[in-house]
Amino acid sequence: MSVTLSRRQFAALAAAVVAAPALRAQGRPEKSKVAIAVGGKAAFYYLPLTIAEQLGYFKAEGLDVEIADFAGGSRALQAVVGGSADVVSGAYEHTINLQGKNQYFQAFVLQGRAPAIALGVSTKAMPGYKTVADLRGRKIGVSAPGSSTNMVANLVLSRAGIKASEVSFIGVGTSAAALAALRSGQIDAMSNVDPVMTMLEQKGEVKIISDTRTLKGTQEVFGGPMPAGCLYAPLEFVQKHPNTCQALAHAIVHALKWLQTAGPSDIIKTVPEGYLLGDRALYLASFNKVREAIALDGMIPDEGARTALRALASFEPSVKADKVELAKTYTNEFARRAKDRYKA
Repeated sequence: MSVTLSRRQFAALAAAVVAAPALRAQGRPEKSKVAIAVGGKAAFYYLPLTIAEQLGYFKAEGLDVEIADFAGGSRALQAVVGGSADVVSGAYEHTINLQGKNQYFQAFVLQGRAPAIALGVSTKAMPGYKTVADLRGRKIGVSAPGSSTNMVANLVLSRAGIKASEVSFIGVGTSAAALAALRSGQIDAMSNVDPVMTMLEQKGEVKIISDTRTLKGTQEVFGGPMPAGCLYAPLEFVQKHPNTCQALAHAIVHALKWLQTAGPSDIIKTVPEGYLLGDRALYLASFNKVREAIALDGMIPDEGARTALRALASFEPSVKADKVELAKTYTNEFARRAKDRYKA
C-alpha cells in the first residue's frame, strides 16, 4: 500500500513540476510598475506599443506602464543602461551590438518584421544625385546617432565603399524636427522612419534610394528577413521577472492581433492627434506603406537574428560574428505563449 501511495505521490509531484512553468507564466507580474523607454514613439516603427497603451492592453495584464519618449533608439537604450527605465522598445540589433561590449540584453517580443526605414536624398540639396558615392562628405540626418536609422545608413554607405567617418551624421528625431531639418537645408539626406519619409517622398522633397518599408525591400537591403522594433531588456531583468515579461508580451501580441484587422479609421481614432503631423491623409498613406512591416505574432525568426548579425558584422568592427551568442539575444518563450492565447 505504502509503495502505491509513494508512487502516486511521486506521480503527483512530477506532474506539479511539469506544470510549474505554465502556472508561473500565468502568475502576477513580479513588477507591476514598468518603465519603457522608446526612441520616437509617434513613428509607425512603434505602433504596436502605442496601440497596447491606448487600448488599455497593458492595464488588462495587471501592468502600470510608463512610457518615456527619447529622440532615438540609442537614447532610449541609454535610459535602461543608466537605470531610469526597465525595458527598451527599440531595434533588435542593439542586443547584438551590446554583446560586443559585454552587456547582455534579450529581446522577448517582436513589434516589426522589417525595419521600415527609408534613406532618401534631398531633391533641393542634391538635385544632381546619381549614386550613393555622391553622399561622401555630406550631412545625413538620422533619428539619433547610433540608432537603427544610423545602422541602415551605415550599411548602405559601406556597400558603396563609404566609411561612416566620411559623412556627418546628425540627430534630427523622428517627427516635426526631422521634416524641418531637411526642408531648411541643415541636412543633405536622411535615413528615417514613417510617417516622416512618406510625407517628404509624396511632396517630392526626397528621392528614396534605399527602402526597408516592405518585406521585398528589406530582402534586397539585408539579404534576408530583418527583425526590427521589439521589447528588450537586460538578460537579468528577463530572468528575474518572467511574469512581467509575459504580461508585456501578451499586451504587444494583443495589439498585433488588433492591427491585423484594423482599418485606417481605427488607427486615426486610436493614435494621439499629434502623431498625424498635421496631415491625416499622408499619415494614412504612410500606414498603408509600412503595414506589412508590422509583426504578426511577436515571434523573432531565427533566420532574422542571423541576418542582423551578418549585417552588423559587415560594417561594425566591434561586432565579431563568431563571438556573439545569438541565443542569448532573444527568446520566443513569452511570444509563443501570447501567440497561443490570442491566436495571432
